[in-house]
Amino acid sequence: MNEIQNQAILHELLRSFTTLAETLNLSRAVEKLQTTRQTVRRHIRILEEARKAPLFIVQDRQYHLTEAGRQALPEALELLYRGENWLANRSHNINGLLHIRTAPGDAIIYHLQQHPVSRIWQQGPGILHDTLQAWAAASGELEHPAMQRLRPYFMVYRWADPDWILTEIGDDSSFSSWFGWVHSRSSIGRPLDRLPGGGSFASLLAKPLEDIHANHGLRLDHIHTRIPRGDGQEPTPISFERLTLGCRYPDGSFAMVNLVWRTYDLEIPDLPEAMIRSMPDELIMNFDAAELKTGQSAQV
Repeated sequence: MNEIQNQAILHELLRSFTTLAETLNLSRAVEKLQTTRQTVRRHIRILEEARKAPLFIVQDRQYHLTEAGRQALPEALELLYRGENWLANRSHNINGLLHIRTAPGDAIIYHLQQHPVSRIWQQGPGILHDTLQAWAAASGELEHPAMQRLRPYFMVYRWADPDWILTEIGDDSSFSSWFGWVHSRSSIGRPLDRLPGGGSFASLLAKPLEDIHANHGLRLDHIHTRIPRGDGQEPTPISFERLTLGCRYPDGSFAMVNLVWRTYDLEIPDLPEAMIRSMPDELIMNFDAAELKTGQSAQV
């Protein structure tokens, strides 16, 4: 098949590759894709020929990603995700920064606007401001003294191929006050897709983590969505700022830090203020730097 034909069916090639990479089982991939075994095999063969590298090996009828396959998967998922959302008019770039919106009737309500990090300085003192100052003073060292007073508000992840693993949840973090003590303590050591909120929210969280993993920098997003607060509960509106930071564990390995702060002070184009404020008032998080210095927890 020539290059033009490959480009024409790129979406289907990516779907076959990412689904087989997820299931590592041909029969299950065929079932999810509602296609045939021959089609999936042909798509994988086309990709391998085009990329000039094997993506899978088969041992005892079990598929395994090769090193080339593991390296190709994150970008394939991103291409598929961005293509599907662009086609549905859900994904845009505004001044080079990512904007995501879902349409009425979508199963998941999710609105995101990435912002320049300079916005944190413009907002003035607050927890994001203090966290950014601490991160700079610590040169990204997670255990540096400058970071310790803010650790109760952090969620920390480690990359353990092929997943991000949650290694720490601060007692005063948005996660803890949203889901409660039981979920917080039970979520340590879990990959993204096994956290409260499930696989759909894992896929939404993965992109900013991958960005920071690649550049070891930082990223600021404003987000409005809906998340259940417990098992069997209806989703509750939530509006928050999310600061993602590239850090280092004491052994020099990469640590990902998320600070999620629930607030109405968001700027998301085309999202009505009423939707931002649909989060109940009692879920707003308040930060008092003076109280924090005396060792007291912020009131949530």
